[in-house]
Amino acid sequence: MPALCRMSDAQFRRAKKLIRRLCANYDGGNCLPLDDGDTCPCPQMITPTLICKYFRAAVLPSDRELWTEIVGGVHHWKRCVLCGSRFLPRSNRAAYCDGCARQEARRRTRDRVRRYRGRL
Repeated sequence: MPALCRMSDAQFRRAKKLIRRLCANYDGGNCLPLDDGDTCPCPQMITPTLICKYFRAAVLPSDRELWTEIVGGVHHWKRCVLCGSRFLPRSNRAAYCDGCARQEARRRTRDRVRRYRGRL
């Protein structure tokens, strides 16, 4: 079994926001799978240790930066070619952050269409 990861205070605050917003088992401070007639508080909201398997598997990967900070995933930060900001790549070929990737895709489409129209 892998070691339990601990979060810093800032990471714990971000994790709580994720739980409130995205966790399907969270119901007003209570954990639905642990509810056996009595209300049971969500254990992940109480402790900064990463103990909830559902949170680790389903909720935490939605915030890639937080997931990488806590779990130490296999992803490495890259620098965007256009703006120079740090980003987590979605593949090993990624060269642009999300905002710059959209701009670059539009520029390439524009250039390709211009070349195509020049042939007619």
